[in-house]
Amino acid sequence: MGAGRPSEIFRPDLLDGQVALVSGGGSGLGRRSAIELAALGADVVVCGRRPEPLEETVALCAEGRCAARACDIREEDEVAALVDWTLERHGRIDLLLNNAGGQYLTPAEDITPKGFRTVIRLNVEGTWLMTHAVATRAMIPAGGGKVVNVTISPHNGLPGMAHSSAARAAVENLTRVLSIEWSRFGIKLNAIAAGQFATETLMTKYPKAIVDNVARTIPAGRLGSEEEFAWAVAYLASPAGDFYSGAILTMDGARDNWLGPWPPGPLADAGGNPLAEERRPKA
Repeated sequence: MGAGRPSEIFRPDLLDGQVALVSGGGSGLGRRSAIELAALGADVVVCGRRPEPLEETVALCAEGRCAARACDIREEDEVAALVDWTLERHGRIDLLLNNAGGQYLTPAEDITPKGFRTVIRLNVEGTWLMTHAVATRAMIPAGGGKVVNVTISPHNGLPGMAHSSAARAAVENLTRVLSIEWSRFGIKLNAIAAGQFATETLMTKYPKAIVDNVARTIPAGRLGSEEEFAWAVAYLASPAGDFYSGAILTMDGARDNWLGPWPPGPLADAGGNPLAEERRPKA
């Protein structure tokens, strides 16, 4: 989807008048979500630690619909300044997409205390600082808003990423409890548990052997696309998502339910169909 291209799913003015704040908006799922939200008429602010990728996102969004500000979501003062800047610019924040996060692939026994704290601080504390600042400064005074957190699937954790598995589970429970506590303010909180998507990060960060084989672990037989994720965000931001709160939407091609294709090779016949019990003919 290029600059200014309309949504392939929703009407162009669906989010007219809304303001969305997207963390981790300089690449991947965050960038694609920002492009989609802007295409639907929202004014979007993207943040991240490096300004250059953010400006690339701005250039890809519908003209005049996106602005960028560098922010380290782990730093309370920077988060407060970002939220205040967004409110000064737009006067409101209707949607917060907590997409920023990160981890690294390593055996659990090799995770250092510093490495564990780094991942927890980014994924849990960063999400909390952004959510709390937007809620207290913008959404509670305005009488409502929506927060979408990004976690991971499978829900039983990812071997090789113990730190991230712990962090994302914490964010899911934070989502659930805040959906209860802040319902009295009209704030709706949900999470999208994202499986494996064909992002630049996946394709370039991890060893080639992992990338080549990851689709084989998904019953759907493929990676998700960035557009599919962005459409889910837009759906939750739209009036169709108004009764969603406290939900964890698992978006992973059934990976959370089964590892690999169905039927697996040893349990398939020559035509690729599942083996079945032979039934006696009816008398």
